[in-house]
Amino acid sequence: MALYTCNELLRPARKQGVGVAAINLANYETAAALFEAAEQTGLPLIVQMYSRMFGNGKAEAIIPMLRKMAEKCSSPIAVHLDHGTSFEQAKAAVEWGCTSVMFDGSNLPMKENIRITKEVVKFARKAGVSTEAEIGHVAMGDEGHLTVPEEALRFVEETGVDALAIAIGTAHGYYKETPKLDVERCKAIADVLPGLPLVLHGGTGTPLADVRKVIRCGIAKINVATEYQDCFLKATRAELEKLDGKFMPVDRFMDPVREKCVEHAARLMRAFALQA
Repeated sequence: MALYTCNELLRPARKQGVGVAAINLANYETAAALFEAAEQTGLPLIVQMYSRMFGNGKAEAIIPMLRKMAEKCSSPIAVHLDHGTSFEQAKAAVEWGCTSVMFDGSNLPMKENIRITKEVVKFARKAGVSTEAEIGHVAMGDEGHLTVPEEALRFVEETGVDALAIAIGTAHGYYKETPKLDVERCKAIADVLPGLPLVLHGGTGTPLADVRKVIRCGIAKINVATEYQDCFLKATRAELEKLDGKFMPVDRFMDPVREKCVEHAARLMRAFALQA
């Protein structure tokens, strides 16, 4: 199946009131597991890489592989830059073959965030690539600035971005205590931005019941990184313990690890699509 932009996957999702999983990969095994999960579920999927992989040569090597995998996959797939740090990084992601890019200027003053996001949108749109940006700030810890509906409206009107990541109470990584999503804030933002796909970052550890509530309020893309990659690490440790110091070819060793990742990704995809 042909590659899709995130916009092509998220606009229908927002209209239908369902969510699309956006899961961060780190290597061949975590990527292959995502495509197997997409085949099993028949659901659309966004495969994405964090910005640091675009600064160390990994993304440039991996993106062509992802595109080939996507073309062979029967489910709709988008390839996305997650948390891009600059116009130059977003530009490189487009040139290397991403079908969607995010510029995250949420830690910048609003005026500067708007200025750079506009540049990214202009460049990406010419290449047929969709865009995501963030307003408010999804923290790495306990503190974050929640998104204000009026600021979200201004930001989208001035930038023309295709999808907007909003801060409504989640954080990146594992939580010290259960997060409380501001569902009413999400609904208020969705009301001022009808039809625009909203994005939830920090999906790891957020109660599924709460995620489903905000999906019904306009969240169309749900990002998951930590728990998926932790699944890979835990499965790897378990297989190493079974091996007990003996030798096994690495490709065979990774098969059960990948299967655990397939199961985890498929479960997330079905949950966000509001399937049983």
